[in-house]
Amino acid sequence: MEIRYYGHATFELADGLSLPYPRDSFDAATVAFGVRNYQDLDRGLGELVRVVRPGGRVVVLELTPPERGLLAHFYSLWFDRLVPVLGAVSPLPEAYTYLPRSVRSFLGPRELAAALWRAGAREVSCLVLAGGIVAICAGTVP
Repeated sequence: MEIRYYGHATFELADGLSLPYPRDSFDAATVAFGVRNYQDLDRGLGELVRVVRPGGRVVVLELTPPERGLLAHFYSLWFDRLVPVLGAVSPLPEAYTYLPRSVRSFLGPRELAAALWRAGAREVSCLVLAGGIVAICAGTVP
C-alpha cells in the first residue's frame, strides 16, 4: 500500500476488491469513474459498504450509456466512432477504444443502483446527469 499526503487529505493506493481497512472505518466512501473497471462489481461495492460506518454514505459517480433520445444517437456517433479516431493520434490509442467499449458494456443507472442495494446500502438513489451519460448513485449504510 502506498500513502501520499496532500494538505489535509491522505490518498492511499489499495485493491478495491479487498480494502485494507476494518469494518466501519469511515464516514463515507466514494468512487468516481472507477467501478466500471472492477473485475467483480458486487464484491467491490460490498467492500465500500463494509468499510463505512452505519449511517455513512457510499457514493458512486460513473459514466453510463444513455438509454434513449437524441443524445443517445449523438453519444453513439461521438463516443463509439469519433473518440477512437481522435484517440488514434494520442500516445495511448487503446485507452480511446477501451473507454467507449467499457461504458457500453456497463450497467445503466437503475442497474447500478440495484447493485449498490445488493451490496448492502439502503436508501439508494440515483441522479442521472448530462442527458443520461453520467449517474451519481448513493446509498446509506444501515
